[in-house]
Amino acid sequence: MATKLLVTFAICRLIVTVGLTLNPTELLRLGVDGQLSVDPADVESASLDFGGVSRVEPMAVLHPASAEDVARLVRSAYESARGFTVSARGHGHSINGQAQTANGVVVQMSGRLGSRNPEKPRVLEKMRYVDAWGGELWIDVLRSTLEYGLAPKSWTDYLYLSVGGTLSNAGISGQAFHHGPQISNVYELDVVTGKGELLTCSQKQNSELFHAVLGGLGQFGIITRARIALEPAPQRVRWIRVLYSNFTTFTHDQEYLISLHGQHSSQKFDYVEGFVIVDEGLINNWRSSFFSPRNPVKIASLGASGGVLYCLEITMNYHESTADTIDQEVEALMQKLNFIPATVFTTDLPYVDFLDRVHKAELKLRSKGLWEVPHPWLNLFVPKSRIDDFDKGVFKGILENKTSGPILIYPMNKNKWDERSSVVVPDEDVFYLVALLRSALDKGEETQTLEYLSDQNRQILRFCDEAGIDVKQYLPHYTYEEEWVDHFGDKWALFHQRKMEFDPRRILTTGQRIFKPSFTSKTAY
Repeated sequence: MATKLLVTFAICRLIVTVGLTLNPTELLRLGVDGQLSVDPADVESASLDFGGVSRVEPMAVLHPASAEDVARLVRSAYESARGFTVSARGHGHSINGQAQTANGVVVQMSGRLGSRNPEKPRVLEKMRYVDAWGGELWIDVLRSTLEYGLAPKSWTDYLYLSVGGTLSNAGISGQAFHHGPQISNVYELDVVTGKGELLTCSQKQNSELFHAVLGGLGQFGIITRARIALEPAPQRVRWIRVLYSNFTTFTHDQEYLISLHGQHSSQKFDYVEGFVIVDEGLINNWRSSFFSPRNPVKIASLGASGGVLYCLEITMNYHESTADTIDQEVEALMQKLNFIPATVFTTDLPYVDFLDRVHKAELKLRSKGLWEVPHPWLNLFVPKSRIDDFDKGVFKGILENKTSGPILIYPMNKNKWDERSSVVVPDEDVFYLVALLRSALDKGEETQTLEYLSDQNRQILRFCDEAGIDVKQYLPHYTYEEEWVDHFGDKWALFHQRKMEFDPRRILTTGQRIFKPSFTSKTAY
């Protein structure tokens, strides 16, 4: 009874504020088993995200107990005379309010608080896949699959993200050169479309929806289940970092390593990433704590060009039974590289500890009050042919030997990406991710403020535009439809067509600011 009263109150508020024409009792008959909440704490939580830049309060928050709950909610929005918007929220790690909505309901996918008996990810050991709820965190998917000695093939660097969240973007890390992004390692999805239909889709079944949703920024449906490819899980990881002072040498070695993706496991590394060090203080910071604090590395002592160093980060997975050959295999690969001698830093650790390494850094930052701060991140896909120009103009130019967070840089093979998905990447066989993962601080130097870092991001984008570097934003953020049209380029017509087919009233994920809902004014979202 209490639950029905709460739902009735929530629906009444929606009717008053949004203008629904449905009667509360009609919505109650939809039989939502979860919790539709207008609790101030829920609303406040749904109005915030990791970026800390945007704050938009929804009318209510749904904690679904099942995919059917999600479908019932979206269907009611689609069928109502005037409608309301619906945005799915995973673990709240969007940067620019993409999962927020002012005129509707946020579906809190993580946790499934409305479910009395939430199911664990279901592992089919013989078929080597796992079925996971769309709001499941990747760390929990990993824990479930490891019980069977299996693990997903492709990862993000941070595991406390939701399955649906990363699959709506791409999901990338240092394994992408070999396995492709996470969206290239999905067999099947259950999706609630913008019409409130709950559909199963795959390469063969409802294939247009399947490819649209993968990397689709939440525009075509809400992922309620994903069937994810698995492989035997390694037991241990040899983790290596080496330094470069010459950018061309650094990128040449990275590109050579990703070219080995088709080789036997003993003849290639399993993970290839890298990062840029433009600030003396960053080389031994939390992201770079791999280096010994008793033997700090100095940029000046290594003859870095323009005061910038580059770190190659590589790993080789192995089992205890093959530990006696790991040294030889690693050494054979290292001999082909041209890093600075005497800058090899190596450690061995359990596979799980390597995958979960960023979470340990998070706990350190939380203890210092440095985690829940604004994060004006900028993630770019840069074509290989222009990466040298990007280095000169940004790393050695705009950043001015000063930053406030890690700068990742690593290449990927385009042939590992399915062009039928909604993601757009540079039109070259190899392209780089450049991720400026900065944190803004109110107290401190001017160069650490949100205003300064946001302006610096705009400078970087302006430089690329003026230099004719055809970058594509990863986790993109634009304000106007014209900018989105330019972002998608040749894919825009298909993207628009899919939107009209699967979400014709344009009620889903309006926080992306790609399409205006059909029932709102120009300023309503």
